[in-house]
Amino acid sequence: MDLEVFKGECIGLVGRNGSGKSTLVKLLAGVYPSDTGSIQINGTTLLMNLGVGMSHELTARENIYISASVLGLKIRKIDRIFNDIVRFAELDGFIDTKIKYFSSGMVARLGFSIAVNAGAAIMFLDEIFAVGDMNFQEKAVKVFESSWIKGKTVVLISHHMDVIQKYCNRAGYIKDGQLMYLGNTEKAIQMYRDDNLAV
Repeated sequence: MDLEVFKGECIGLVGRNGSGKSTLVKLLAGVYPSDTGSIQINGTTLLMNLGVGMSHELTARENIYISASVLGLKIRKIDRIFNDIVRFAELDGFIDTKIKYFSSGMVARLGFSIAVNAGAAIMFLDEIFAVGDMNFQEKAVKVFESSWIKGKTVVLISHHMDVIQKYCNRAGYIKDGQLMYLGNTEKAIQMYRDDNLAV
């Protein structure tokens, strides 16, 4: 089955753990090469998956500059948004620490903050609402709802069906590495629920 995502559209991907959702998103984002078929992307992309793509041997400061540069930002622009990224990630005092010493939540907050402030035309968001503590999750949802999603093309993976229902105008159901269905969000969610009940 072909997967076509239109500009400005937010689609969801649902399926059980190990079904292939994250692998598909990594293929689309160019993290993994494809063995067969072809992938065509029109625009700058960003994969958000708990800090995937950041070097754990570098400091938070170095990762901000590298990640934002990959998104096409010039150094002057990164200089301007640097403090906003640090503040939003709640990492004051840790900016010159190598992120290998960060908790997974801190790495996730840094990745989310870079994405929010640097942006990309196409976002692949893998369980982003599971990052950080409850306060940070609420802040992340507010930003996502208020401005971040507008005008972006978004592929959203979540095990929270309320998130998929709320934001996605279409959804795909994945099972055993195959895209079984792509279309009506409610139907995709029901297929996922039925699969869970079958176990």
